Amino acid sequence: MTSAPATAVTRGWHVGLLVAVALGGIVVAMLVPPIRQDPAYHDFADRRVILGLPYALNVLSNVGFLLAGAWSLARVTRATLPGWERGAGIVFATGLLATGLGSAWYHAAPSNTSLVWDRLPLSALFPTVFAVVIGDRVSVAAGRALLAPLALGAVLSVVWWHLTDDLRPYAVAQFLPMLLIPLMLVLLPGRRPATPLVAGIALYAIGKLAEVADRGVLAIGGLLSGHTVKHLLSAAAAVLIVRWLVAPARGRDAS
Repeated sequence: MTSAPATAVTRGWHVGLLVAVALGGIVVAMLVPPIRQDPAYHDFADRRVILGLPYALNVLSNVGFLLAGAWSLARVTRATLPGWERGAGIVFATGLLATGLGSAWYHAAPSNTSLVWDRLPLSALFPTVFAVVIGDRVSVAAGRALLAPLALGAVLSVVWWHLTDDLRPYAVAQFLPMLLIPLMLVLLPGRRPATPLVAGIALYAIGKLAEVADRGVLAIGGLLSGHTVKHLLSAAAAVLIVRWLVAPARGRDAS
């Protein structure tokens, strides 16, 4: 049986590793040259027009975010959660609704200017989940304290990109939580069962792969492009993440 002091030391090392990875990611992002938005990003594979709507399926697939956001908002407001976690859930659900609208606007006329309205609400989603995972796995006080700075910092990273065409802060805000959340799930016990969160992250990762293979996915069956699939899987991932958020919290030893 592991002694309490030994367990505390191990936990301290694990938390230290997480902090080191976070700081390392930020330092690397500061050292690399500015990352510019590739104009080819707007060149989506599916350009089909339906009833006069350009890029129709990429636009209409954002209904998934609207449905997920409405369900999430109803679920979070009914759940028994600490005040700050309820606030995080409301931010997440509202962000999904705004993402559905902003992404639809962007895909109807893809450009850097319209992309801002897609990324602004989207940017806050993963940092908000990140803060709740910190509260669940590391420290409730730390998660509560970091919620607003993480969400606000992510939104400001989009503003920075819009003003400077430098994606480095946005990349940190989006991809560092995607790295650190799985590490926390592996290294530290939590109060909630991790299965819905793990499934949600996995679905989102598959969606990102589909987005990269936009044309290849469309070529397989000719029905949906990879970007459309990414929208649908991301909405489903959001539902799973909210199911994790509202799950009854158990003892600190639960995983």
